[in-house]
Amino acid sequence: MIIREYRDEDNLQWVRCRVLSFLDSAYFDNVLREKESYSNPSIELVAEVDNKIIGFIDIEYERKIGEVCHKTNELGGVIWHLGVLPEYRKLGVGSLLLSEAINGIKGTGVKRLQAWTRDDKWVNDWYKDRGFIWKESYLHVYAEDVECDKAVQPMINKLYVCGTFSHYIGEDKEFIKNSFKRVHECNLYELYIDG
Repeated sequence: MIIREYRDEDNLQWVRCRVLSFLDSAYFDNVLREKESYSNPSIELVAEVDNKIIGFIDIEYERKIGEVCHKTNELGGVIWHLGVLPEYRKLGVGSLLLSEAINGIKGTGVKRLQAWTRDDKWVNDWYKDRGFIWKESYLHVYAEDVECDKAVQPMINKLYVCGTFSHYIGEDKEFIKNSFKRVHECNLYELYIDG
């Protein structure tokens, strides 16, 4: 296995790896058709075995406080994408990608690394096991069919909303969880790093 920088010609393999890596998670339907690009500096790595991408990590980091991170007073970075194909999990691929990415950030002045993830216990445990600290959360709310009537009122006559995705940042999370079938806790984790 090698860890190397992402190249433009990796796009299709990267997208396929991301889809398969997320398929058994709460992000199963968060499908991208192409890899994102970043306006700030980034670390974009892939893990490769026999010319096949088996894992990836993308971290965008700040040159100016507040460009990328949430509620910080120091330079930071955000893990936008991290995943490993299911058949290669528990072999240390994700940890190696994270370690290489952190090494790549050293010397940039970045002091903290943030990661947002939904409520999959195994994913949350992975971050905690690597020293990330839980900071806060909000809800991702999916409404379908008649549930949409609780969430939105169309402003256009004869327009019927059949599905929505919303963020809930209020205090009554239990009410929201009891009002919609699909609700995910979106958790913020932070890792302090030596720059």
